[in-house]
Amino acid sequence: MISSAQAAETDTLTVAQLLEYQNIAWIIWGGVLVFFMQAGFALLESGSVRAKNAVNVMMKNYTDMCIGGLAFYLVGFGLMMGTNHSGFVGTDHFMPVALSNMDWALMFFQMMFAATAVTIASGAMAERVSFIGYAVAACLICLFIYPVFASWVWGGYFGGTGWLAELGFIDFAGSTVVHSIGGWLALAGILVIGPRLGRFAPDGTPRLIAGHNMTLLALGGFILWFGWFGFNAGSTLSITGNIGLIAVNTFVAAVSAVVSYMLISRSLNKAILLSDSVNASLIGLVSITAGCATTTPVFAIIIGAIASVVYILSSQALLKFKVDDVVSAVAVHGFGGAWGTIAAGLFYTGDLFNLSRLGVQVLGVGVALGWGLGLGLVMYKLIDLSFGLKASRLHEQRGLDYTEHAELGYPEFQKQMFDSKSLTERHL
Repeated sequence: MISSAQAAETDTLTVAQLLEYQNIAWIIWGGVLVFFMQAGFALLESGSVRAKNAVNVMMKNYTDMCIGGLAFYLVGFGLMMGTNHSGFVGTDHFMPVALSNMDWALMFFQMMFAATAVTIASGAMAERVSFIGYAVAACLICLFIYPVFASWVWGGYFGGTGWLAELGFIDFAGSTVVHSIGGWLALAGILVIGPRLGRFAPDGTPRLIAGHNMTLLALGGFILWFGWFGFNAGSTLSITGNIGLIAVNTFVAAVSAVVSYMLISRSLNKAILLSDSVNASLIGLVSITAGCATTTPVFAIIIGAIASVVYILSSQALLKFKVDDVVSAVAVHGFGGAWGTIAAGLFYTGDLFNLSRLGVQVLGVGVALGWGLGLGLVMYKLIDLSFGLKASRLHEQRGLDYTEHAELGYPEFQKQMFDSKSLTERHL
């Protein structure tokens, strides 16, 4: 027979194990929701481009998940989560083969985050980027650029702490680590490949190039919003965390941003656009991601409302500089992530408007800009010189569906434009 003390100890261990299993299931479920966000990005981007590029956009989203996920497993996870005594980069757990269930769950969750950082750039450079060049970039981002920066904030899981984390930098679920890095990489890519043909008049005046399907765009927005609850609440890595507050903050920030955008549009006597409404919801979500666990719903509403202003102003500024961002990824993720990170320092529950904390947040935002934009420019330029990054003028005119993939998104309407024999011969 066992004593009552031994029985109590056994019960305690059983409860602890059960809690661990629940936490693992929670992390995996959060990762599954973030994985499903790839479908949201794909639909939103596909709807935002012309019909002749719909397949190419879908293929890029499919590819960055596959190539990026493999690169992150082989090298990225170790750089990000490995033992980090220097504060700058992990040094072990590359291509791991023996981890605990919790560690495998964490790897899976972070794989999805890495793929998200990559796919942000996909839509921004749509309709004129080489598929091979983009695939190489996806590999390098998940292999090095994303995990190294992430190690500064979230690293040291197996020992040590990132240098930004040591300073007290707050980014709970990735306004800067995922979204701003992705946004600045998108900006770098746009600057290297330039605008689409006809996007700007000779005097610099922007010309509208409408997307082919607003329904797909809106559906993609809904799916992204749905997945964001896993993105933010899943980042607790524990089912006992304050997931209720995180879910509410995530939701109210998004709706506040949309309502704010609508009110501003009406006050300026502008049309309330579906595309801008979706982007307003997304920048609200991006902006609350850093502070969703450390602020209140009232401040989440304020963060979302200001986020829509950031979206409007940054979008207009980028157009003035002839930055052709097909899905407004730089405005939504780059500038939205920067604002959200600063807001996380301003509206920290129990210690509002702490200037010391605000300084650390601004430092982190600046470092992310330098890292993402600086390395992005170098990476994309080298890819352009070696593999080719920008599609040829002819390919851009004919559409990347046909020239890159020998498939048509809408063959019933497009097949008369292309040689059916050539299409057939290019298939296996």
